[in-house]
Formats: sequence, C-alpha cells, structure tokens
Amino acid sequence: MKILLDTHILLWYLWGDKSLSEKCKALIDQPENTKLFSIASLWEIAIKNSIGKLALKGNIADLVPTQVILLPIKPEHIYHIEQIPFHHKDPFDRLIASQSIIENIPLLSGDEIFDSYGVQRIF
Repeated sequence: MKILLDTHILLWYLWGDKSLSEKCKALIDQPENTKLFSIASLWEIAIKNSIGKLALKGNIADLVPTQVILLPIKPEHIYHIEQIPFHHKDPFDRLIASQSIIENIPLLSGDEIFDSYGVQRIF
C-alpha cells in the first residue's frame, strides 16, 4: 500500500511524539508499505526551521529516513490546485491535498481540513 505522510506525521514519527496515532505508526512501520513524503513538506519544514517556528534536531538533509520516498511536485499537482475549493489558505496543505488526490494515495494526517477536499485521510 502507498501512503503519503503529512508534514507533522513524519515529524511526530521521527520524534516519538505521542500525538501520532497507533494506526499511523503501524502503517509507517509496515515494511511492505511504500511511504511517500512530499517535497512540499520538506520545503515547509525548511521555511519553518529557518524562521524559528520549528527546531530541528540535526540537518534537514538527514531528516527524511531512507525508507521514505520523496514525492516530487508535478505540473498536474499544481494544475489541480486551481480546481479544489479554497477551504484552507496554507499553500503547502493545498499542494499535499492535490498530490494525494491526483496520485490516488491515502494521506496520513491528523488535520481534518483535508476531509473537505475529498482526500482519503487516515489517522
């Protein structure tokens, strides 16, 4: 099964945060699942880290585990953003929603706003 990890899900997983649901942890831990992480999320982390809204432990280049595949931003992801309702002002979340929909990959996220986009969200 392919799964797309929202920004906070990967961080919670890496940091052992108790906010991560057991269901999400189990899906991430299953070696047969293909774990994807959006380049948009990596970009979001870099911005938040550089302005002090996030304190990374270590280098951002070492953040994403080797078993996680970075999902590139494709033109069709961008084109789709114009077609989805404007429920959320966060450009990163809108792009991640678009990627989840276009690629037909469930999104692991605790953020209920994704439900309004029709994203298959797991938490």
